[in-house]
Amino acid sequence: MGTCCSKEPNFGEVVGVVEDVVEEKEYYYEGGEDDDYVGIGDFGAKMRLHGASKFISMYSQQGKKGVNQDAMTVWEEFIGTKDMFFCGVFDGHGPYGHKVARHVRDTLPSRLSAAIKLSQANTIKYQTENGDGDDSDDTNSEESKDSDNSDNNNKKKNGTMMLSSWEASFVKCFKDMDEELSLDASIDSFCSGTTAVTVVKQGCHLIIANLGDSRAVLCTRGNGSQLVPVQLTVDLKPNIAGEAERIKNSNGRVFAMAEEPEVFRIWMPDEDCPGLAMARAFGDFCLKDYGLISTPEVSYRRLTKNDEFVVLATDGIWDVLSNYDVIRIVASARKRSMAAKMLIKYAVRAWRSKYPGCRVDDCAVICLFLKSRTVLTRSFSEVSRVSANHTELAETYSEVSRASIHRSEIAAVPHKARGHGYEALQAKTKDPEGVKRVKSAVKYPRSRKSSKEFGAVPEN
Repeated sequence: MGTCCSKEPNFGEVVGVVEDVVEEKEYYYEGGEDDDYVGIGDFGAKMRLHGASKFISMYSQQGKKGVNQDAMTVWEEFIGTKDMFFCGVFDGHGPYGHKVARHVRDTLPSRLSAAIKLSQANTIKYQTENGDGDDSDDTNSEESKDSDNSDNNNKKKNGTMMLSSWEASFVKCFKDMDEELSLDASIDSFCSGTTAVTVVKQGCHLIIANLGDSRAVLCTRGNGSQLVPVQLTVDLKPNIAGEAERIKNSNGRVFAMAEEPEVFRIWMPDEDCPGLAMARAFGDFCLKDYGLISTPEVSYRRLTKNDEFVVLATDGIWDVLSNYDVIRIVASARKRSMAAKMLIKYAVRAWRSKYPGCRVDDCAVICLFLKSRTVLTRSFSEVSRVSANHTELAETYSEVSRASIHRSEIAAVPHKARGHGYEALQAKTKDPEGVKRVKSAVKYPRSRKSSKEFGAVPEN
């Protein structure tokens, strides 16, 4: 299971296959800036389902579990605004999870764009009626000495106002989206659903909305210009204290089975089903009366000159690669159009190495680049110097493969408690190494005595 905090760097686990990537570079997508153009969305937005553009690289690959239940979309010039992007990744689960994920992918951006337009119109109307418009031209010379403090205060105020306004839009759209699913007879979403991790970028503003256990990670640069991952979302698992309390208060149960003690799931009050390994999702209406919700966790970040790119991905990536692994792989891509597919290629190899007896999960990745190509070229040069010695890398890869060949060793790794709330993103705790993340809803005939229960509701 994944946690809600970044791991310490362990890029050595995957860097050993860099030489193979160089040899097989023709395998990767190398299309032009406007390749795989899909169509026109609301307000003239450019809508994409795959491929690449000037600031985007996106790719999805079916795993070994059946139909690909991952979906994704990018809307460039969102709501008709230049330098505004909507990115969304959706991970379906259950018998009809692929249908739920695709329906949300095709519907949610349109709902959100309309809600944001309405919110903007109301904000302008309010400012006009209350005289809160921009009066920067009236600033006199005596006030100029306080311009830096004023600018900082305005940034904080604007960020707070943007988060408040956009949070309301996201929450309403997610609620409406879920209600629409419940009424759609063409999609059986009673025991099927999807996660959603979305970001909207407008200039230096980044709004993140998360539902479930997919993840968004920012790559920035720390002191000395080294790459630093910043996790933007919390993996909303049922055993997080706040989530577990809500589920328990709704008469749902949260516990892990003896067969997989690290995977906590939501169960109905009187039946050992469906066993959903996330606390929030679209669909899954069999659990909506027992604590599962479709309310996203919304957060805001102001981008700086040190920020490089954002990666959104389903848990098929985070199951086997740390946050640091992911940003290093993306930063090492020779072309932006290669980045998403290259990351998935690494993840598939890591799956086969770490979990040789398991089926590879579906993977979907969106890379949203925040700077010009020249900066990314320098990033690759820095990463190339780290991975120049192919002999040493090959030895590292071989050692990791031998160390992780026994699935029993992986299963024996102890589970660590998750962080609580958005503050957990600032913690420096490590993810449990090699622990498998499982998200699907399942039904297991079993004895309660053989389970490890978390906050279970006692029987009457």
